[in-house]
Amino acid sequence: QVQLVESGGGLVQPGGSLRLSCAASRFTFSTCTMSWYRQPPGKEREWVATIRSTDGSTTYVDSVKGRFTISRDNAKNTVYLQMNSLKPEDTAIYYCNCRTTWGRGTQVTVSS
Repeated sequence: QVQLVESGGGLVQPGGSLRLSCAASRFTFSTCTMSWYRQPPGKEREWVATIRSTDGSTTYVDSVKGRFTISRDNAKNTVYLQMNSLKPEDTAIYYCNCRTTWGRGTQVTVSS
């Protein structure tokens, strides 16, 4: 069964940076278009970013454009989310996704 495990979350001050990682196992990672989602407290889960398996192209939700970067390392079966200039409204549980598989999430809290 496919497994996705997120890591790298934590508490950071506004304006700070974090890099999230999502390690995949038990499937052909290189063929999977990978996405990050997040769920803020008391809100619905929302899509954040996607990196395609075909050409490595990326797309982002408008609220993170210019601040977040999604990337992947197929040799390590890992997708990353570099988050810069973090804002309190970025506080959420962040999940990675491949097709119908989800990780358990990693908590990101942006607060002074």
